[in-house]
Amino acid sequence: MKDASLNQRLTSALSLTVPPLAITFSNEPGDAPTSEAPVPAGCSFWELGARQGLTTSAADHRFCSIGVHTHNLRDAVASHGAELEAALGAMTGLGYVKPDEVAGIPVMTESYAYVTYSPLADAKGPVSVVLVVADANRSLTLTEAVARVDGGAPPAMGRPACALVPQVANSGAAAASLGCCGARAYMDSLTDGIVLWGFPGARLEAYVEAIEVLAEANAVLSRFHTERRRAVESGASPTVEDSLDALGAG
Repeated sequence: MKDASLNQRLTSALSLTVPPLAITFSNEPGDAPTSEAPVPAGCSFWELGARQGLTTSAADHRFCSIGVHTHNLRDAVASHGAELEAALGAMTGLGYVKPDEVAGIPVMTESYAYVTYSPLADAKGPVSVVLVVADANRSLTLTEAVARVDGGAPPAMGRPACALVPQVANSGAAAASLGCCGARAYMDSLTDGIVLWGFPGARLEAYVEAIEVLAEANAVLSRFHTERRRAVESGASPTVEDSLDALGAG
């Protein structure tokens, strides 16, 4: 019930259109059904899992060598090493990734056999990472909330998008991801105006509380500044008190 409540509060505060996703690493498959159809990339499970819970293993991620690498999944298919080498080789050949940058890509410090994806509202047991697909215009509120909880501005990550998960899981702190060209090809919800956010599941309540407060504060202050601009541009010379009074009247 706690996760269901946090899901509702988070969805309301950020006006989310995609349900928050719970990502759980484990060595037991759990209660969620196993994945049946192959997907082209691990991030495809982010959209599928936001609709209905499912459990995956390395075999289910077999078409995504980068995702198997960042998630450090056990029992990777035999071709994983060759596929990963080929993918990284192509990226370095394009200048997209330099060889010395590969080591800096976050990878799960612990290796697990299963990854379960489910709507946060339906999550059972401890959640490793909560993934939020948010409109870019919510980034101000989210950045301020994360800074309040974590004591510093969150990192804004680039490629690969799946590295957001180990970044959050390993650090125990929130992070944002601007996605990558792969994730934007595989995910319908990852449009140009979207930013991905990851939160450590164990601390989600603290983030939600900060997000609620700052979302409301930003809404009020936006009205304050809009009214103040209107007044000044119309020739008035409002004091702060005048603008606050106008806000109250509105």
